[in-house]
Order: sequence, then structure tokens, then C-alpha cells
Amino acid sequence: MKSLTEGIQTGLILCFLIGPIFFTLLQTGVERGFRAGAAVGLGIWVSDAMFVLLFYSGVNYIAQLLEWEGFSLYVGVVGSIILAAFGAWALFTKPAFQNPSDLHFKPSSSYVSLWAKGFLINSINPFTILFWFGLMSTTILKNSLDIYNVSLFFGGTIGTVVITDILKILMAKRIRRWLQPKHILLLRRVSGIALIVFGIVLLVRTIIIL
Repeated sequence: MKSLTEGIQTGLILCFLIGPIFFTLLQTGVERGFRAGAAVGLGIWVSDAMFVLLFYSGVNYIAQLLEWEGFSLYVGVVGSIILAAFGAWALFTKPAFQNPSDLHFKPSSSYVSLWAKGFLINSINPFTILFWFGLMSTTILKNSLDIYNVSLFFGGTIGTVVITDILKILMAKRIRRWLQPKHILLLRRVSGIALIVFGIVLLVRTIIIL
């Protein structure tokens, strides 16, 4: 059970980090409700699980890939473009409520696109890649954990992330009751600017590191 406890602790640390995922979940939950926010969250959780499986099954090959000089450049550039594109879309489009005088929202036209949005934002984030790889190499390989304890550790980590993300979405849905359309529009603008800033910072860091 020690591995499970450590996994939960790691998940709690991860859930308090403020980044593109936080703003994306908050914006979607406020504008479109729980189901749409959960669709984005599902994309994020699938992405996390994918990295865990990839790194566990081929950690040595992944290490060689990370050492390739062009890897950081391509991931950084592509990631910054995608983050900035989502940010620009949020910045220059209006929320999905039908009438500016009320808060009756249209249902999402495509939960698949929301899922893809969460999956992409999480997958192209170098922090996500480095976090899961670092966790795999330092915690799992260093301690030589067997498959049972590995499952407990990452099950605890991802499970905690899923639960806390759901709580964030529920919180976003509830606070929208007290928001006026102008506040939701402001939230969309702030979220868009934040994603653009994250994209620019990612690009600058990529260039500086190289």
C-alpha cells in the first residue's frame, strides 16, 4: 500500500500545478457544463495513461529518443503552435451561450472534438512528457518496483488526477450560476491569453535550451 499512498501524494502535487490544463478545464466547465468539461478531462486522462504505458513498456527506447537533439525542438515548436492556436481561438471567439442577456448554454456540438482538445493540449506539453518519464525513471526504475507496485503507484497518481479534475469541473459549473455573460467572456479572454503566453514561453524555452 506504500506505493498507492505515494502515488496519491504525487497526484495531489500534480493537481495543484497551474498550467494550460487548468485553464482549459475551467473555461470548458464554465462555458459548456460538466459533460463537456469531462470530455476534455477524458482526453487528458487518456493522454496521461498513454505516456505511462509507453514509458513503462519502452523506457530505454524513450530515453534514447529524449536524448535526440531534434526531439526538444520539434516538440517545443509544435507544442507552442498548438497552445497558441487554442489560445487564439478562445481569445477571438465568443462563448457558447445563446443570448447575451442570459446563461442558457448550447450543448457541445462535438464531444469528440473536446476530447481531442484535451488529449492534444496534454500530449504536446513537454512538461507532461518529462514529468511522466522522470517519474518512471526516478521512482519506478530506481526502486526496482514490480508490476503490482507500479500499477498501485500510477493508479494512485492518475486516479487522484481524475478525481481532482472532476472536482475542478464541478466547481467551474457551479460558479457559472453567479457569473454574468460579461464575466464568462472575460474568463474566455483570460484563458485564451494564458494559453498563448504558455505557448510563447514554451517556444522561448525551447530556443534558449537549444
